[in-house]
Amino acid sequence: MKKLVLADRTVTTENPAFVMGIVNVTPDSFWKESRGGAEHAAQLIDEGADVLDVGGESSRPGAEYVSEEEEIARIIPVIRSIRKRSSVPISVDTRKRSVMEAAVSEGADILNDISALEDDPLLGAYAASVKIPVILMHKRGNPAIMQNNTSYGDVFAEVDSYLTGRAEYARSCGISADRIIVDPGIGFGKNLAANVVLIGRCGQLCGGAYPVLMALSRKSCIGEMTGQPVEKRLPGTLAADVLSVQRGAFMIRVHDVAAAVDTVNVMKYLEGTKN
Repeated sequence: MKKLVLADRTVTTENPAFVMGIVNVTPDSFWKESRGGAEHAAQLIDEGADVLDVGGESSRPGAEYVSEEEEIARIIPVIRSIRKRSSVPISVDTRKRSVMEAAVSEGADILNDISALEDDPLLGAYAASVKIPVILMHKRGNPAIMQNNTSYGDVFAEVDSYLTGRAEYARSCGISADRIIVDPGIGFGKNLAANVVLIGRCGQLCGGAYPVLMALSRKSCIGEMTGQPVEKRLPGTLAADVLSVQRGAFMIRVHDVAAAVDTVNVMKYLEGTKN
């Protein structure tokens, strides 16, 4: 059984990984089917998402950051709508304390920070004060320039060292170890070879001290592996998700919730079987 410790409750799944559904409240996220608000969130709840990840600032390669006012205006109505319908855990994809504070006041449960608490020096202490889990991701630079530098000497060692350091920083802010999740940031300042290494070794990050989130859904690396455009990358995504869960992923962040839920359900039934 997998456990996700929130501020006010612990949620569990009998499946080998939690499924996080993506709700992009943005006009420019790379997969247009993930864009939308309350109706899209309701659909993902009906499809069986364990967690919803709501974001008001696109982090696709080449994207520009938006103001905190714009981000808040985008996400708060969606969070309110979700809370009227469901108690499903809500993650908020943000780098800013003011945005997270507004989101928590409306019922959000988890901070998903692509800057790993680097961009806002007040965010770590705030997360600790309200006892929410934090997801710490590795990237290079900001989304507008991150693909300009994808060269590594040893990508696993560099990403592992960074995430270990950011987890230590989170703990120094008062965030307990059982509320820290790490994400290697597939596609964020990485080429295909680097992504392949990180997918294959995801469960080894931080020596296995923290749960690992893998966000692979329809990304460019899936397209490079399959030769398929974004709208035809679901089979490749599911294959990569299966392998990442087998290698230790705790949660998979996906656009296609129904398909991902079916996938982890099948994995649950087949775990431990032998030829």
